[in-house]
Amino acid sequence: MLTPPPGPDRNGNHVTPPHAPQYDPPPPHVLREYALIADGERGALLGPRGDIAWLCAPRWHSGAVFSSLIGGAGHYTVSPRGRFVWGGFYEDGTLIWRSRWTTGSGIVECREALAFPGDPRRAVLLRRIVAVEGPADLTVRLEPHADFGAHPSHRTRRDEDGTWSGHGGALRWRWSGAAAARPSRHPRHSAGLAMDLHLEPGDRRDLVLELSEEPLPEKPDAPRAWSATEAAWRRETPALDAGLAPGDARHAYTVLRGLTGSTGGMVGAATTSLPERSEAGRNYDYRYVWIRDQCYAGQAVAAAGPHPLLDDAVRFVTARLHEHGPRTAPAYTVTGGRVPDQRTLGLSGYPGGYDRVGNRVNRQFQLDVFGEALLLFAAAHRHGRLDADGWRAAGIAADAIARRRHDPDAGIWELDDREWTHSRLSCAAGLRSLAKDAPAGRARTWTALADSLVAETAATSTHPSGRWQRSPADPGLDAALLLPPLRGALAADDPRTVRTLRAYARELTDDHYAYRFRHDARPLAEAEGAFLLCGYLMALAEHQQGNREEALRWFERNRAACGPPGLYTEEYDVAQRQLRGNVPQAFVHALMLETSVRLPTAPEP
Repeated sequence: MLTPPPGPDRNGNHVTPPHAPQYDPPPPHVLREYALIADGERGALLGPRGDIAWLCAPRWHSGAVFSSLIGGAGHYTVSPRGRFVWGGFYEDGTLIWRSRWTTGSGIVECREALAFPGDPRRAVLLRRIVAVEGPADLTVRLEPHADFGAHPSHRTRRDEDGTWSGHGGALRWRWSGAAAARPSRHPRHSAGLAMDLHLEPGDRRDLVLELSEEPLPEKPDAPRAWSATEAAWRRETPALDAGLAPGDARHAYTVLRGLTGSTGGMVGAATTSLPERSEAGRNYDYRYVWIRDQCYAGQAVAAAGPHPLLDDAVRFVTARLHEHGPRTAPAYTVTGGRVPDQRTLGLSGYPGGYDRVGNRVNRQFQLDVFGEALLLFAAAHRHGRLDADGWRAAGIAADAIARRRHDPDAGIWELDDREWTHSRLSCAAGLRSLAKDAPAGRARTWTALADSLVAETAATSTHPSGRWQRSPADPGLDAALLLPPLRGALAADDPRTVRTLRAYARELTDDHYAYRFRHDARPLAEAEGAFLLCGYLMALAEHQQGNREEALRWFERNRAACGPPGLYTEEYDVAQRQLRGNVPQAFVHALMLETSVRLPTAPEP
């Protein structure tokens, strides 16, 4: 049992005594075992021991209040005592997760969610513990440490009704449903709260944690918050019954919706610094909105229908183009702000990873984002979802392509500045796609610009074998070169399209796993993991060529590259069958959704 609480000090604060029980934070798990709960404004990663090891608040790009995932202080754990076996599942069409543990005495579940849709100013984290079969004994621990552990909680106090509250840096928190909690401490970190919980068969306990930088309003009622969250997910998630894998397609949509905030911005991933390859240095902060990824998601949703996430993507991209024109950045915060400079936190990082926040994308130019924006607008127009502001933004994007078409850019993989073939062909695809429905004058101008881009690129970046090469100075292959023909830059039967696809399949794929490009002379899988985005591009490319059976093989192989919660990262370690990189990676879920929808239909001309 836990030590009884000490009395409050003269300021009413509860002080942790030296003899308070000690608890170590849960250790990190392999990435395939983490589930995501999200409300659009922020997201939490939840491990198999009921440990919330990652949550940034109040927004995606804020400091983490739970950062044990990357070696920081702070976690929130609900875990059975004694031996148990873990499982779990998402309730259909939602990001409501049910952790399920089989113990020596029965079965206990913890239903987990962030109240949805999220309030940008306040996170409300709901946990409902239920003894499904037999009695249940659990330990509950709350250790909030704001700003990646830099600010432990202070002014922690317990009100007369049993509600706990405190501060950490600029963050305020309030925890209800845990009246029996007592102060605890960790050998290396400051105090938290803990309680032992016993439930008889059929009993349940609601825990509600609120986090905000502003004074907290009236406490939420847990049953009402659960009902509102369930109803909101029912409203937000379409059926998507026509897809190749309806359940997985619907789940991909819910992940994209969970990553999309009230501004319309969708973050690239919920986390930072998770390693793509252990100790290889490729560890980045993806808690920002990449214009390219946002456009991929919007186009994927448009393939399924005029669903709300399409409007969100158009709204965010339109606003950035109106604001910054030809200087539109590759990425922004969800509020449309500048991505902060990259820095380290002084933490140990996820094993094999680092502790970086911020991103050097803030100093880059990426030409292809203008082409992707035009493709997004064309998809929206086909559904009658492009208004006058959107058309004006399209004009801004087209003018930016005309002005900056010869500027070297960082490209899709954010490498050194070059005249990347993919960037120029993607712009041609966007111009062609929207020119079909533009007024006559614009249609002629945009079509001529697209023709010029393709001709110039062909003159400098056609390989002697007749396929496309990465850039004028780089004769190599690149998975990104599969995308422009899929978007209409060239015809499916253009010899360069076919030769590029066949050469790529021969040289950069293995057993229906695909790789971006060749880093060096090492075998593909030793340089980096299979890139799941590229696997779905192969499925779409084979489908475009009429090779249905091969397209299905690609789809099924890459669809399986996830853990029990069905979340994808950028890369997949084929040999170890492990996820690599930040989780969940939005553009992989987007392409999975699009592939599921397109493969049952005839290829578009």
